[in-house]
Amino acid sequence: MSQTNKAFSDARPLDQEIAVSVRGVSKNYGSVVALKDMTLEFPRGQLTSLLGPSGCGKTTLLKIIAGLLKPDSGEIIVNGKPVVGPGPNRSFVFQDFALLPWANVMRNVAFGLELRGVAKSEREAKAAKYIKDVGLGGFEKAYPHELSGGMRQRVGLARALAVDSRVLLLDEPFSAVDEQTRRKFQEDLLALVANENKTFIFVTHSIEEAVYVSDQIAILLPRPSRVSEIIRPTSFRSKGVENIRRDPEYLDIVDEIWASLRSYVE
Repeated sequence: MSQTNKAFSDARPLDQEIAVSVRGVSKNYGSVVALKDMTLEFPRGQLTSLLGPSGCGKTTLLKIIAGLLKPDSGEIIVNGKPVVGPGPNRSFVFQDFALLPWANVMRNVAFGLELRGVAKSEREAKAAKYIKDVGLGGFEKAYPHELSGGMRQRVGLARALAVDSRVLLLDEPFSAVDEQTRRKFQEDLLALVANENKTFIFVTHSIEEAVYVSDQIAILLPRPSRVSEIIRPTSFRSKGVENIRRDPEYLDIVDEIWASLRSYVE
């Protein structure tokens, strides 16, 4: 991949604080080496996408950061502290929604706060804010089976935001919705990144999606997974969500990433 494009860089931004550090992480599944000596940093307050072909370890890395899997070697540092398991400083948004089928939207969104012992009035007030923020105002009493796939995914996102974790881990959260809903989700996600001051780590298979939503893109190559390149989209980020996909830099980056990954796609 060309190194002449100003959007491509392997150096850390000069004044960027790091929220999550992956340091020499390896993970094996029996004889299969999923990750080997993976090292990667995630800037605070930004969205980083993990992008690469199927089987390159994106979800494995996300689950290790979440504390849902233990690495065979190496360590994860979140806000200066090593990860030893799941913790309140990280929230996970699952691809399959993972909602409580017997609970309404309000109860689902407030559930993490309920587990932490937050008083009902406080947790419902906070849940109501994020239900509104993700566009579900008026659906507080609805149950998952009464919602579309896109609406259920919004509930999962609101639940992750409500617990106020500083790091949000999103595993292909938009893959199960139609293209129109997906584009709206992407716009909403950009607004959340701008307004919430949280660190987002986002797994996707879509090159276009990664370039559209990301402050930083980590390109992962197939097993044993390693970081091929760090990409930081630059000039088009401030031109408004409706203009990003028409910007020549956006189009150039999409084409360059595809050229880099084409040989790894079966």
